[in-house]
Amino acid sequence: MNETAALRGFGAIAHADRLRIVRMLVVAGADGMSAGAIAAALDGAQPSRVSFHLKELEQAGLTLARREGKSIIYSADFPALSDLVAFLMHDCCHGHCIYCDKAIKLFAQCTGRPTGPDELP
Repeated sequence: MNETAALRGFGAIAHADRLRIVRMLVVAGADGMSAGAIAAALDGAQPSRVSFHLKELEQAGLTLARREGKSIIYSADFPALSDLVAFLMHDCCHGHCIYCDKAIKLFAQCTGRPTGPDELP
């Protein structure tokens, strides 16, 4: 990830509602949430306001949208979020921190789907 993409991503989550949306979508995993469920979780926010925030997150590459019937389902783009974390932590301890390196590697493998204990690397 380059600095321009990182700035776009961090800029998108630098708003309270958008940060809350991303955190909700991370919890929801790959199944995601409908725009209506997101609005309800944001204390009944106006659909137009939620749509605006979802568009900003999607344009920053942090969320994905898919159609299921009449609904649009939004989910976190886990590789993009992993790239943001890696961008911050990449040079931790002059690039020699085995703990950060392990965390970055593990987070990069996240798909938003649960894994069983025997599926851990």
